[in-house]
Amino acid sequence: MPLSIGLIGSGFIARSHAAAWQQLGTTLFLYSNDPPAATALAGQYGGTVVDELDMLLGQVDAVDICTPTDTHADIAVRAAAAGRHVICEKPLERTHAQGQRIIDACAEAGVHLFVAHVVRYFGEYATAQAAVAGGEIGSPAVLRLTRSGARPEWATWLHNEQRAGGILLDFMIHDYDFARWIGGEVTSVYATVTGSDGPVSGTVVLRHENGTISHIQGTWSRPGEPFRTTFDLAGSGGVLTGDSLRRPPVTISVPEPAAIGHALADDPYTAELAEFAAAIAGGPPPRVNAADGLAALDIALAALESARSGRAVSPTQVA
Repeated sequence: MPLSIGLIGSGFIARSHAAAWQQLGTTLFLYSNDPPAATALAGQYGGTVVDELDMLLGQVDAVDICTPTDTHADIAVRAAAAGRHVICEKPLERTHAQGQRIIDACAEAGVHLFVAHVVRYFGEYATAQAAVAGGEIGSPAVLRLTRSGARPEWATWLHNEQRAGGILLDFMIHDYDFARWIGGEVTSVYATVTGSDGPVSGTVVLRHENGTISHIQGTWSRPGEPFRTTFDLAGSGGVLTGDSLRRPPVTISVPEPAAIGHALADDPYTAELAEFAAAIAGGPPPRVNAADGLAALDIALAALESARSGRAVSPTQVA
């Protein structure tokens, strides 16, 4: 019997999730506070639009929350109380307290909670993590990550820092999660931001418990700027480099540059949601869990506080 999913939201990321659920053969129900958008989504990817959240919760095995960041907790808590498993888009929430509220509600209800940090499912990032874990570059020492593209204009709430957290939280949280996946727990965060209404750039330096340092750069540029991500992972025995606009996208230097095997998935969203669905069905746990989602949020919150105060901040200080 196929899994029954309630997709909540009808914006930019909901479209990627709806397409993935269609590929997975899921029975899909959709709820949104923008009914025409939900109807259009159902027309493109299949599924049944329902008018009330409680009606949706009564018909599904799990919910997939693709709504603005600061609405996640209220929806997730209602879903958990109804006994539904929860898939939640990143960031987990806007504050640590609300993120912890989601985790506690799901634990109390005995339902799964998955946080959709999809970068772990992109082929170049999965390849790099597996190579580092396999000792290909020795012990990680310095990680350099960049993420850039046009400023997002598909939703006005993204421009409200109180709701979305700006470039340091909503955009760069992908790289905090990846840096922690590679370098381990983070003990301090130093961040700066330049720009406001036009192009915006964030710079974040993470110090990891094991001595690794991560340097992360995020840029919202002018309209039309192509989206691009890069990484350089330097260790005691070599360097892994990745560039989303290069083919092949991942290269290792030990000591001479060479392309390495690239674990491409057909679509990272499909790979991510398939792993979550398998876990709901009793399969192995996915590569990202609820604690990872809260840890990435705390790093982002520490970055916001650092940019505000001008000092390094520990993630434990915002918890």
